[in-house]
Amino acid sequence: MSQRADASQCGGVVVEFESEHIKNARVKKTKSIPGSALIYLKGPKFLIYVSGALSMWGDRMWHFAISVFLIELYGRNLLLTAVFGLVVAGSVLLLGALIGDWVDRNPRNKVAHASLFIQNISVTICSIVLMLVFLYKQRIAQIWDGWLTVVCYTVVIVLADVANLASTALTIAIQRDWIVVITGYNRGHLAGMNATMRRIDQVTNILAPLAVGQVMTLASNVVGCGFILGWNLVSLIVEFFFLSRVYRIVPALSIKPPVAEEDNAQVYLQRMERGRSQEEGDVAQPQPLAEGNCNASLHLKEITDLPLCFRRFRWLVSTCKDGWRAYYRQPVFLAGMGLAFLYTTVLGFDCITTGYAYTQGISGSLLSLLMGVSAITGLMGTVMFTRLRKTYGLVNTGIISSCLHLGCLLLCVCSVFAPGSPMDLSFLMPPIAPNSSTELGGMASQRQKHTYPLRGGSNQPLVPDRSSIHWTNNTVLFDNVPSGTAPESYISIILLFLGVITARIGLWSFDLTVTQLLQENICESERGVVNGVQSSMNYLMDLLHFIMVISAPQPQHFGILVIISVLFITTGHTMYFLYAHKAKRKLRLDT
Repeated sequence: MSQRADASQCGGVVVEFESEHIKNARVKKTKSIPGSALIYLKGPKFLIYVSGALSMWGDRMWHFAISVFLIELYGRNLLLTAVFGLVVAGSVLLLGALIGDWVDRNPRNKVAHASLFIQNISVTICSIVLMLVFLYKQRIAQIWDGWLTVVCYTVVIVLADVANLASTALTIAIQRDWIVVITGYNRGHLAGMNATMRRIDQVTNILAPLAVGQVMTLASNVVGCGFILGWNLVSLIVEFFFLSRVYRIVPALSIKPPVAEEDNAQVYLQRMERGRSQEEGDVAQPQPLAEGNCNASLHLKEITDLPLCFRRFRWLVSTCKDGWRAYYRQPVFLAGMGLAFLYTTVLGFDCITTGYAYTQGISGSLLSLLMGVSAITGLMGTVMFTRLRKTYGLVNTGIISSCLHLGCLLLCVCSVFAPGSPMDLSFLMPPIAPNSSTELGGMASQRQKHTYPLRGGSNQPLVPDRSSIHWTNNTVLFDNVPSGTAPESYISIILLFLGVITARIGLWSFDLTVTQLLQENICESERGVVNGVQSSMNYLMDLLHFIMVISAPQPQHFGILVIISVLFITTGHTMYFLYAHKAKRKLRLDT
C-alpha cells in the first residue's frame, strides 16, 4: 500500500511534490510497520488526539482543584464554590451564541490560538493569585479591613470564568469543526475520531483529578497551584505547536466561508430586515426599491445616532437572537434539545450523588472504585457507538442508545421504593392537625433511621456543587464522616448505583450520536454559533438540576429528585424519537 493511501487513512494530507529517489525510499519505509506508525504519529489525527488529551487533562485538573481551593479559602464553606458555579453557568448561557459567532467569523487558526492562549494564561494568572492568597492569607485579611480578600476572591472567580469561556470556544472550534474537516467529511472516520476523543475525555476525567489530588494531599495547596501553573505553561507551548502543524498539513482548514466585515449598525439593520422578512413569509409583497432604500436609510440613521456603547449592545443582542434562531431552524434541533435535557439529572457521579451515597453508609474508597467502574462503562459506550453506527446507521444508533439508557435508569426508579430507601414524602403533605403531629413525627423518625448521619445529623443538606454530564467534578466534600448506624438494607443504594453505572453505556453512545448529527447537518458557516447555543442550552438545563437540589436538599428528598431526573431524561429521549421519525420519513419521501 502506498504512503499516500496510508496518509489518507490516517487523516494526513500530502501537499508537496517529491523527487523520485525520495519517493522510492518512502515507499520502502511504508512497507514496514514502524514506517506506517511514523506516518500516523506525524498525521493530523494523532496530533489532535495529543493536543486534546493535554487540554482535557488540564481542564479536569483545574475544575477539580478550583472547587477545592475555593472551599479551603472560605473556611470549608461551599458559598464561593456555589457562586463560581452560577457565574460560569450564567456566562456560558448568556455568551454561548456570541462565542460561537466569533468562532464562525474568524480564521480557524486564529480562533484556536487565541482560545488556547486566553485559557492557559487565565489559569496561570489565577494559580499565581491563589498561591499568594494561600501564602499570605492572614496579611491580606488585614488590608483594607478585609476587602482585599474579597477582591482576590473576585479576581479568582472572574479569571476562572474567562478560562472556562475560552475552553468552550476551543472545544467548539476543535471538536465540532476541525475534526470534521480533517476527516474529509467521511462519516466513518468522523465517528472514529469522535469516539476516540470521548475515550480520552473519560480517562482524563478519572486520572487528572486523582493526580492533582495526590499532589495537593502529599504536599500542599500551594504546591498544587504551582503544579497546575507549570502544566498549563507546558501544555500551552505543546498544544500551540501541534495545532499549528495540523493547520499547515491540512490545507482545507484554511478555507472558510468568507464573512463580510461591515459596520455594526449596518449588520444589525440587515439582520432586522432579514428577521422581518422571515416572519412575513414567502408570500410577502415586495416593496418598491426607492421606498425600501428610504426606510433602510431611516433605520440606519436612527441606529447611528445612538452612542457607540448602545450600538454595540444592540448588535450583541441581535447576534444572540440570530444565534438562537439559527439553532431553532436546524433540522437536528430536536436532537440537540434532547441532549440538553439529559443535563437536568442528579444521576451522575457528581458531588450531589456522592454526598447522598455518604449519607447511606458508602465509604470513600468504595465510591472511588465505583467511579472507576463507571469510566469503564463509559468507554464501553464509545465502542458500542462505533459498531452500532456501522451496522444500523447513525439515527438508529441513537434510538438504540436511548432505549438502553432509559432501561438502565429504571433501576434507579426502583431504588427509590426499595428497602433501605430514606425517601420521605411528608414535606409534600398538607398541614395536619396538631393532635396528629406526634404520629407524623414518629413516622418521619422511622423513615430517617435509614439515613447514615453526617456531621450535622441526618438532616444534613446535600448542598450542590458544580458538575455536568460531560465533566463531573468528582470532588468528595464530606471527609472525616463520623461512624453511625448503617442503613438496615443496602438494596436501595445498590440499585441506584447499578442503574447509574450501566446507564452510562447508553448515555455516552447517545451523546456521540447527537454530536455527530450536529456535525453532519449544520452548515459550515453556522457550525460555531449553533454549537455555542447548544452549550448554552446544556448549561441552562444543568442550572435547573441545581435548583431542584436547592428546593429539596435533604437525603429524604433524593428519591423525588431521582424521579424528576428520569422524567427530564425521558422527555429528552422523546424529543430524539420525534427527530428520528421526521428524519426517516424525509428519507422515505426522498427515495
